[in-house]
Amino acid sequence: MKTVLITGVAGLLGANFSKYLLNNGYNVVGIDDLSGGFKSSVDERVDFYEVDLKDHDDVDRVFRSTDPDYVYHFAAYAAEGLSPYIRRYNYMNNVVCSANVINACINFGVQKVIFTSSMAVYGEGNPPFTEDQPQTPEDPYGIAKYAVEMDLKLAKEQFGLDYSIVRPHNVVGTYQNIWDRYRNVIGIWIRQSMRGEPLTIFGDGTQVRAFSDIKFYMEPFERLMTEYSGETFNIGADKEWTINEAANLVAKVARDFGYEPGIVHLEKRNEVHTAYSDHTKAKNLLGFQDDTNLEETIKEMFTWAEAQPAHEVAYFDYEIEKNLYSFWKK
Repeated sequence: MKTVLITGVAGLLGANFSKYLLNNGYNVVGIDDLSGGFKSSVDERVDFYEVDLKDHDDVDRVFRSTDPDYVYHFAAYAAEGLSPYIRRYNYMNNVVCSANVINACINFGVQKVIFTSSMAVYGEGNPPFTEDQPQTPEDPYGIAKYAVEMDLKLAKEQFGLDYSIVRPHNVVGTYQNIWDRYRNVIGIWIRQSMRGEPLTIFGDGTQVRAFSDIKFYMEPFERLMTEYSGETFNIGADKEWTINEAANLVAKVARDFGYEPGIVHLEKRNEVHTAYSDHTKAKNLLGFQDDTNLEETIKEMFTWAEAQPAHEVAYFDYEIEKNLYSFWKK
């Protein structure tokens, strides 16, 4: 039986993929510090370690004791808009933690690491983004993800560490942390609906995104375990939504659940206006097929969220407060 180690196992990707692997006969080791996810999201069959990836000694201990064959490095703090105000936190969690994982993969003979990067590496770019177009990240989060991509390429050249990279975007589904005020816009709107608050939109709402359900990522992720060494894949939805359209859809579903959310527009923030990717490569090589029905996915998320205990919606300790948006001030 192959042993797969998943970082960020309590998050959206990790919780869903660990269940998929367990149901398909794999042994799963999970690492999470529970800063962005919840222990209740981790399947009881997972060999779980509550470990902070910044502690390289603890990371090494887990690798030494579990001897994983493959590693899926999902752990990250993905908040593009917030990342300029938490630069140190961003680089510690997204670069230093990744370096500790990569070091352990090399030192303990992992066969392959699969890294989830981000569409943020493309910056404004020229959508739909393709894997071979220039990477021009425009925020510290995108810079961090691109740095790890470059480090993996060097690790393969210098030490023979096998890897594949996935650049997902706007992934949604059950086990997503809806109590984070800074990221996961669909989740934010679901939380706001449940709390009797209006759905908040930054700017005029004409920004364009494409939302995909995590359930369609499972088989392509598994294939990367043993295929397509050194390759990078975009994975996500083809259908584009304006933020206004997506908010109206969440409001519609919320009403079906007995909530009556309004919609308010806040000041515009610095963000890429139109961001979505081309998935031809993943379709042709990985058999990826996104069949997301966003309305049904949102219903599933509401059903899951209503069954969860309430969690604190906390503010970050900002490292920089200059030019901080008013809606993020404490």
